[in-house]
Amino acid sequence: MDENAKKKGLRMIPYGLQVLGVKHGDKQTVATINWTTQASFAPPLVVVGIKTDSTAHELVKSAKKFTLSMLGTGQKDLAFAFFKHVDPIDGKFGNYAYSVGKNGCPIISDAPAAVECDVVHFYENGDHSVVVGVVTEAYLTKETDPLTLKECGVNYGG
Repeated sequence: MDENAKKKGLRMIPYGLQVLGVKHGDKQTVATINWTTQASFAPPLVVVGIKTDSTAHELVKSAKKFTLSMLGTGQKDLAFAFFKHVDPIDGKFGNYAYSVGKNGCPIISDAPAAVECDVVHFYENGDHSVVVGVVTEAYLTKETDPLTLKECGVNYGG
């Protein structure tokens, strides 16, 4: 395979940025992710790629539920805040407040939209697991364009 062609071709897939939230037992975390897509209207399904060596991976696998806080244009700092694990303290992850969804998982308060999901499939193969979730609840606080990797000036793919 031509590695350069693979890398550059796969990087042509446009990616938005979201913050995945999960809680299982007394452990919870949020993590910025970008390998996401909607996969079905009925039922409403989303697919996410979760890095296998992350805290989020372990918790989503156990909890079988998660949230996605959708980030809007201009929220680069928020996205970059959760590339590494941050413990919640006093109702915040780092400098960002969160609420708790009906499924018990954290939702970033500044996110313009969010969805809650129940895991319906969990595929472990490679350095990211592919997780399919059915959307069980949705929230919209502001209509905006999505924050994208292109806007942030970074690549994650290829």
